[in-house]
Amino acid sequence: MSALGGQPSTFPEIVELNVGGQVYVTRLETLTAVPNSLLWVRFTQSSPSELPKDRHGRFFFDRDGHLFRYILDYLRDAELFLPEFFKERKRLQREADFFQLPELAKRLVETGYPDDGGDPEEAELGSPVTSSTSSERALRSPGSGSGYITIGYRGSYTIGRDIQADAKFRRVARITVCSKISLAKEVFGETLNESRDPDRPPDKYTARYYLKYNFLEQAFDRLAETGFHMVACNSTGTCSYGSNDPGEDKLWTSYTEYVFCR
Repeated sequence: MSALGGQPSTFPEIVELNVGGQVYVTRLETLTAVPNSLLWVRFTQSSPSELPKDRHGRFFFDRDGHLFRYILDYLRDAELFLPEFFKERKRLQREADFFQLPELAKRLVETGYPDDGGDPEEAELGSPVTSSTSSERALRSPGSGSGYITIGYRGSYTIGRDIQADAKFRRVARITVCSKISLAKEVFGETLNESRDPDRPPDKYTARYYLKYNFLEQAFDRLAETGFHMVACNSTGTCSYGSNDPGEDKLWTSYTEYVFCR
């Protein structure tokens, strides 16, 4: 891969992107899969020092971070599967135009269905990308973007003697994230606290990340938006009295894990 003027590219094989606040980790060959696209130009005709970066050194694009996952899927596999009742086809078409992917934009117009529902079947958008060997395709296709994320939290609540009046509802101290590094960063982006396990390679796993907020539903929304589905959950709990007096409030503590898959 050569940069402008014949100088060798110094882009890493594994590239971290910040697209509108959402973090993505992918291969350089994926970003350059479509010749003359915007990403191909940026990552073959420029040097890393010429591209804007965020404070963590990730290459930054001020575009729709949620829709970029479909752009990346298209670059990986030369096809795109949209979820049921996809309502952002026109916005995705605009992103395809920005990233200079004319074949994808054309397919979105030809295969488009009404934005208010339409055919519940997933739309498969196929398109030829650059020619590659079967071994190169194998690197991109099997399991691309798939995997498991486990969300865990330790919580507590108090129930008084008058259950209806005195219940003090769920208190979540911290929401932990266990997964492959690249998946965690893709889904949670800047809301992911990496301080307990910094600078780990994107292809490794961690059980030490946690979120910068304490709302489980906020985490679930992000997982749903990025195509994850809950497949299992488990919980343990204990009950104790605030003192030795049985008439005192009961304190319940629990640890719960939710397993999501894409």
